Amino acid sequence: MRKNFVVVGSLILTAIFVAFGIFLPDKMGEVSSYILYTFIGDYFGWFYMLVALFFVVACFYVAFSKYGKIRLGKDSDKPEFSTFTWIAMLYSSGLAISLFFWGVAEPVLMYLEPPYGEGGTKESAELAMQYTHFHWGFHSWGTYAIIGLIMAYFQYRKNTPPLINHTLEPILGKKAFGSIGKFINILAIFAVISGITTSLGLGVNQIGAGFEYEYGIPNNTTNNIILIVVLTVIFIASASTGIQRGIKWLSNINIIIALSIMIAIFFLGPTKNILEIIVTSTGDYINNFIGMSFHLEPFLNDYSWQAGWDFFYWGWAISFGVFVGLFIARISKGRTIRGFILGAMIIPTIATMIWYSTIGGSALFNIINFENAELATQILENMNTALFYFLELFPTSEILIFMTFISLIIFFVTSADSTVYVLGMYSEESTEPSNKSKIMWGFVIAGVAIALLLTGGLTPLQTVSAVAGLPFSIVMILMCISFFKSLRKEAVVLSAEKEVASTENNKEKERKI
Repeated sequence: MRKNFVVVGSLILTAIFVAFGIFLPDKMGEVSSYILYTFIGDYFGWFYMLVALFFVVACFYVAFSKYGKIRLGKDSDKPEFSTFTWIAMLYSSGLAISLFFWGVAEPVLMYLEPPYGEGGTKESAELAMQYTHFHWGFHSWGTYAIIGLIMAYFQYRKNTPPLINHTLEPILGKKAFGSIGKFINILAIFAVISGITTSLGLGVNQIGAGFEYEYGIPNNTTNNIILIVVLTVIFIASASTGIQRGIKWLSNINIIIALSIMIAIFFLGPTKNILEIIVTSTGDYINNFIGMSFHLEPFLNDYSWQAGWDFFYWGWAISFGVFVGLFIARISKGRTIRGFILGAMIIPTIATMIWYSTIGGSALFNIINFENAELATQILENMNTALFYFLELFPTSEILIFMTFISLIIFFVTSADSTVYVLGMYSEESTEPSNKSKIMWGFVIAGVAIALLLTGGLTPLQTVSAVAGLPFSIVMILMCISFFKSLRKEAVVLSAEKEVASTENNKEKERKI
């Protein structure tokens, strides 16, 4: 009954927002935009900045502290997946679609409208790359990683069900399983559905617009529905095979395709300049990391730019991180805390910076050095086709574009795969959910995506996801407090056990003497 309550409650909450998006999409957009740009922007922007940095600091601290050697599971457990497959699955859990969508668009948009200074200059180009790394670097991956780490620790070290409320037991006690815990679980499922629906919706928009742009296939309502239905059948079939087959192999294949696209652009594009962009933007990011992390405008009192970028990203990362973190936790049994942070935050941050420096940096180089104003115009007019216009600038563009379509489709499938797996885990309180549960959630996600995509409520829901990060950030802070409390308690127990073992060894030596 308790499980049904959480599932039904989350579905009702989702239905309310979907109905809002279908029947009153403009009003939903107005309300969500007001909350993000005015309420959060004016009153809680400082909180978003601090909490996002806190998660990064927490990750680094726990990784390189005495707790870093603790294994996520029994001391004898070994990782279930190879490091390459593990990282490939991290990217395939919904993030890679965003990297394709924003790979060209974000650096160019911030080049035209930087956080400060004049737009359309070489200085604003460097600033655009710096802030792109800021948005997709340690802050975002740190948010995903801390949720995943805490969930994995309690699941595999403390043998709890894969539910967020169980991670709060050390500080809330039995209240973690009462109405507070149920509300948190309902909010978590809603965060997963809203976050992944907007991500998948962006993916369908880009695929559909790309088909029309490249092959003349109309990007209309009928074709969008057909595309979603076909992809839904594929990802449900894939999810039914389990993590060890469908998700694992598709993730491995797709990460190779994505890397091939990036490497091709690196060698076919301005290679020397891309290397310089990687070095310069990395230096700018590291050198200005603290300043960007604390940057606000208290005297100007205008947070419209930060609300649309910084605050939006931190809120969305927290909301979307619920899903990503739960999935990362599922595939991380047997890894040490230090190894987990290295693979779930540090390596992905470096890889993402190289991706944006190669894709976005090449786009900026074309605009500035070849005076390709049309590329900037394409991005301003239709971000869905910006990537395909950009790829047409390269030799063998037909092959690159075809590979991009394949990668986008596979990323859509793996994102939905991992989502229904996570929702199945959460609703069944099991790390191995049944196919019946995965199929049910697959239809829910597809239905929500179709409804909002066709009524214009998708973008407002994305803003709602970012706004939902505010209350859930409180939950995450409590999770961190609970996690460190449990770690300290475990350290005391381990220390006592070592002392007992040492004493027994000494006694054994004395007996032998």
